[in-house]
Amino acid sequence: MQQKQISAAVIKRLPRYYRYLSDLEGENVERISSDELSKRMGVTASQIRQDLNNFGGFGQQGYGYNVEYLKTEIGKILGLDKIHNMIIIGGGNLGKALAGYSNFETKGFVIKGIFDANPELVGKKVRDIKIMSMGVLENFLKENDIAIVTLAIPKEHAVQVAQDLYSYGVRAIWNFAHVDLNLPDDAYVENVHLSESLMQLSYRLNSKKK
Repeated sequence: MQQKQISAAVIKRLPRYYRYLSDLEGENVERISSDELSKRMGVTASQIRQDLNNFGGFGQQGYGYNVEYLKTEIGKILGLDKIHNMIIIGGGNLGKALAGYSNFETKGFVIKGIFDANPELVGKKVRDIKIMSMGVLENFLKENDIAIVTLAIPKEHAVQVAQDLYSYGVRAIWNFAHVDLNLPDDAYVENVHLSESLMQLSYRLNSKKK
């Protein structure tokens, strides 16, 4: 089944299923029913079954789901059975924090380089990854199999950098800049606006006090 036929809401829930199944596997749980998984996740059992049926189901009547098998299959759907080479554009605090998060590699996301326009940062290292000049970015992308680019730069530069990346052949961008990127339909952009998430939390807290 083509990914475009799967709703965005289902795709958004898949990593959460993977995380809970990983926890279950760590607890040596071999199988689980949709009802039991529902209680853990706070998602209805029917929603779980509907979501998984988009990809073939994976459960057995009266048995439930084999945790290891389901985790592996969801991992394949998410592409976690492959290695995805990444780079980070932005060697500031956020870029360094992302580069220092070693858990990415356990999921198959390998950071191959960090780039920044600030000459004072060029040459420095984060976890043995050298920060390189933006001037060598295009050649680096040509010479390395880079699947994903992370943008951790100010919004006033992000739009132009994203357009340049698209022209270099990049089609997957993880965007931490505080601006929405308008790229052609064959580009995949995942926007992460940290302040918006914090404001949503603030709204919930503020609403509760009224």
